[in-house]
Amino acid sequence: MNRRHLLLGAGAFGVASTMGQAKTPTYFVPPEEAPHLRTFMQWPTSRRVHPDPVFREMVQQTIADIANTIADFEPVTMLAAQSDHRAARRLLSNAVNLWDVPTEDLWCRDAGPLFIVDGAGGMAVSQIQFNGWGGKQVHGRDAQIARRVADRLGVEMHATGLHGEPGGVEQDGHGLLLAHESSWVNHNRNPGLTRDEIEHRLLRAYGADRMIWSDGVWGQDITDFHIDSLARFSGPGRVLMNLPDVPDRNDPFHVAAVATHDRLVGAGLEVDVIPEPLLRRVNSIEFVASYVNYYVCNGAVIMAQFGDQETDRIARDAVAQHYPGREVIALNVDALGEMGGGIHCATQQMPDPFST
Repeated sequence: MNRRHLLLGAGAFGVASTMGQAKTPTYFVPPEEAPHLRTFMQWPTSRRVHPDPVFREMVQQTIADIANTIADFEPVTMLAAQSDHRAARRLLSNAVNLWDVPTEDLWCRDAGPLFIVDGAGGMAVSQIQFNGWGGKQVHGRDAQIARRVADRLGVEMHATGLHGEPGGVEQDGHGLLLAHESSWVNHNRNPGLTRDEIEHRLLRAYGADRMIWSDGVWGQDITDFHIDSLARFSGPGRVLMNLPDVPDRNDPFHVAAVATHDRLVGAGLEVDVIPEPLLRRVNSIEFVASYVNYYVCNGAVIMAQFGDQETDRIARDAVAQHYPGREVIALNVDALGEMGGGIHCATQQMPDPFST
């Protein structure tokens, strides 16, 4: 039996590895491309969030498609109340495991657990408390998901004193964080805290030592412009961004996106830009068409395609170049784009603590 099986069997991440050690281990969030033990996802069920039954079924099918695809590469655990398991199982492959953790919506990147490891086999969860993106959506169940998962795994929760969402932070796993101020320095998440105080807590939560801020956009979407739909680290000092070919200076998101690009270039990062799709299946102004809201799992990258053959190809080629040796799979996830998110927003990785 190898160390991973011993750890899973014990159900107490971090306990075995810290016994007999004199000093407190230093925890950090590994890069997303590091090996995973599994992917967590959430089953969307709330009729208050998704009142249209036809659209709700479309969203559930989309979540099932993503889960079933990832399950070809690594274990997937779908979180859902026991009463929802029968309906979910009809759409999920047998490779997807179901846990009795009640949910409302699907955004596991934001409500799910942010795992940290100590580099010696220990694991814990950084508790960034989800509050419905600043009270914009019901979250009685979703606010408890990280705690319930941690309890089931037998891992500690490390308090950060922050309200917010991991989707609002991009990290390279090598000490650097990137975020929009609008998602954090905001009265709806962290009233009374300065940017410096929030930065200090984020750096400690992620085990990082440096942070790049850009302004973002306040109050124009439910997330206050999460960074993971705009810019993603694909390695130390390397970023892949999604930008329009011709930014609209009257569009606050375009203006903020260009400012973030310039901030990253000015910080000395290598930034590759891919275009936004022009010929989309969904033409709503609120539709999020982000190629960089992809998810990196063991051996693959799962990304979106939007029906524009040219930009879909350009984006897929760029992702393949940034993640050599991984299979790139593009899915139609338009239902998530209509809700303001994408594949990365719907997933949360559990890293392998013995591979860091």
